Amino acid sequence: MIDVFGSVRGLLKLDTVCIDNNVFRLHYKVTVVVLVIFSLIVTTRQFVGDPIDCLVIGVPTHIMDSYCWTHSTFTVDKKVRGRIGKDAVQPGVGPYREGQDLVSYQKYYQWVCFVLFFQAVCFYIPRYVWKIYEGGRIRVLVNDLNNVMIDKERKSNSMSQLVEYFAVNLHTHNLYAMWFFFCEALNFVNVVGQMLFLNYFFEDEFKTYGLDVFRFIIMDPKERGDPMSRIFPKVTKCTFEKYGTSGTIQKFDGLCLLPLNAVNEKIYVFLWFWFMFIAVVSGLNLVYRTAVVIFSKFRLFLLRRESRLSPWNELRIIHIKKKLWFIIYEL
Repeated sequence: MIDVFGSVRGLLKLDTVCIDNNVFRLHYKVTVVVLVIFSLIVTTRQFVGDPIDCLVIGVPTHIMDSYCWTHSTFTVDKKVRGRIGKDAVQPGVGPYREGQDLVSYQKYYQWVCFVLFFQAVCFYIPRYVWKIYEGGRIRVLVNDLNNVMIDKERKSNSMSQLVEYFAVNLHTHNLYAMWFFFCEALNFVNVVGQMLFLNYFFEDEFKTYGLDVFRFIIMDPKERGDPMSRIFPKVTKCTFEKYGTSGTIQKFDGLCLLPLNAVNEKIYVFLWFWFMFIAVVSGLNLVYRTAVVIFSKFRLFLLRRESRLSPWNELRIIHIKKKLWFIIYEL
């Protein structure tokens, strides 16, 4: 288990010099780590065992398992709700009329691990873009001033170089700030896009999935229908067809157990609530960022708050603050 999760240890490393903010880190650190861990879990038999086990008479088990995993399984829509043991053996499992009764095919389970990893990559892209453009500028400007053991002479020299840099580059950081705001907006667009993608991936079942699960938990057991069994059934049907001795097509009705879905359903309940949370936080952050850009007094208020312990003469520095407010705020 330690070996499996050891590969994500590097993602948890904290930067000594931060070039973004806490909302940004929710995307490229927390979310990426969560998605990579989930991807590892669903691909490791240590946690879920065999991804599929099928029972059928007349076909070797290993062949049936491979066939149903490759060609997908299905459930009968009208059997999803009902009393287990009376109306159906399991939710979605029961007799049906081919061509008349609606069935739902489970094709996604082969792709879950890849989709989770793809999502992790997408959540890291804004960070990667910003890191390339930022180019280590903040780290150079800090110049070891964040080191509590720095001596006074070196600290004085570093501060002098910093002031000289600001004086020379007074009007050159507008594009720098705009790129950061663009990457923040990209974070928001990405998480909303990921939610829409998952809704498409699960055939329009993901948009209310978290709320459906919450309602399922608080409802009366006699009245509720499990939404997790609708999207992630643990038991499904699979029909194997082959030619008989005389050339007639024979159909074998199989029952398949999908233990992997017991993990998938919990993963996507968490992701539904997590994506909603970071979408709301990112949206509020964009509103805050818009206010900062539009209202100069708000920017000055933030800078005063951050530099309240600074010995700077505010009357001398107020003009520079308006020109370099973002880079100073980052420092």
